[in-house]
Parts: sequence; structure tokens; C-alpha cells
Amino acid sequence: YEKIDMRTKTYEIPPQEILTKDSVTVFVNAIMYYKVRDPESAVTNVDDYSGSARLLAATTLRNVLGTKNLGDILSERESIAHDLHELLLEATEPWGVTVERVEVKDVRVPEQLMRAMAAEAEAARNARAKVIAAEGEHKASRALRQAAEVIM
Repeated sequence: YEKIDMRTKTYEIPPQEILTKDSVTVFVNAIMYYKVRDPESAVTNVDDYSGSARLLAATTLRNVLGTKNLGDILSERESIAHDLHELLLEATEPWGVTVERVEVKDVRVPEQLMRAMAAEAEAARNARAKVIAAEGEHKASRALRQAAEVIM
């Protein structure tokens, strides 16, 4: 006989190094909540239901995020978590395990890329400031021209 704990378990998927679709390396970790739904299947259909579910979670995280761009990963965490949940739920069902929830916890971008993104954002802000200043100067020159025409 084997004792099976039927309570919900938490597994923190360790940071996975993932190469995104746009060739950016990111480190992502997530949390999976799962429990045994059918203890008989958990014992007879898989050698180690808990270890298997954990390995599958890490692999599925890498596979799903490898098909996404960095921008998608950063902005669509909820839909990614939903996709992960659906895939894990389907894969662990024969093992008698139910994945209740999956959450993408942290997405870490390499320091060099963060600096490059900050520099790009600063350049965009500076460009907008120059455009606004040029529009102001253009309006001022038009006002001066109109004033000169009134004086003449």
C-alpha cells in the first residue's frame, strides 16, 4: 500500500532559461498548483506522479514561451498561464493528477538588454521632446510673421 496525499500541492518551477521567438534569452519561473484526483491512476499509470508533473511543468513552460516574442511574454502573462494550465491539465489527466492553476511568477531579462531598452526609451522621449519644441518654434515664427504683416 502507498499513502497518497490528496491535498493541493504547490510547486515553484525554478527559473528556466528560455530563448524566445525573437532570439532573446530570458529567465522565467512559475508556480503550479496540483493535486491527486484519482489515487489509483497516480500509483498505477506513472512511476512518480509528483516528479513527473514537476518535470512536465518545467518542460511545458520552456516549450510554450519559446514560441512567443519577448513583448508577448511581458504583456500576455495571463494568457500564457492559461495556455500552460490547459496543456498541463490535458497531459496529467491520465496520471490521476489535476493541475488546478499555473501562474507565471517572474520574467527576468538580461541586464544588457534592459540597458538597451532603457536607452531606446530615452531616445524616443528625446525625439518627442524635439518634435514638440520644433512645433512650438514653428507656431512662434508664424505668429511673428503675422505680427510683422500687421505692422506693415
